[in-house]
Amino acid sequence: MGEGPRITCATVGKVVDLGQSDTNDMGSAMAPAAVDTIKMHLADLNRPADYYDLIVTGDLGKVGMAMAGQLFVKEGIVPVNTYSDCGVLLYDGQQDVNSGGSGCGCSAVMLCGPLLKKMINGEIRKMLLVATGALMSPTTSFQGETIPGIAHAVAIEM
Repeated sequence: MGEGPRITCATVGKVVDLGQSDTNDMGSAMAPAAVDTIKMHLADLNRPADYYDLIVTGDLGKVGMAMAGQLFVKEGIVPVNTYSDCGVLLYDGQQDVNSGGSGCGCSAVMLCGPLLKKMINGEIRKMLLVATGALMSPTTSFQGETIPGIAHAVAIEM
């Protein structure tokens, strides 16, 4: 029996706050941190984005995922045709997953379920999983303050 998937590298991201204050759109709060972490990971390892078969972020939703795509272009990261989002992968296409939400939880569910299975079956050989989170509290959201995001990346390879 061959080796299974293994973590080959991790990148700890930093807090990024681009001024999102709408608690109904966590994906837009987390997208800048996700892209910043991906950019840092690729630069630190001197890898192009297409080194990975799949780059997947925690639940940014459709709006956050579109924002991430725009930020990839702005940051000079080659547009990633293998990029997706756990929330978009997890939910049925008919469901409203525009705003994003549970970045880390969604990442864990997708990794331990369909993504791990695809790695074991050889459909994915190299994946960059980017867990995301919004840093907010009831106090800041009631006061309308901005919601910073954070992301951490884990490279998983066969």
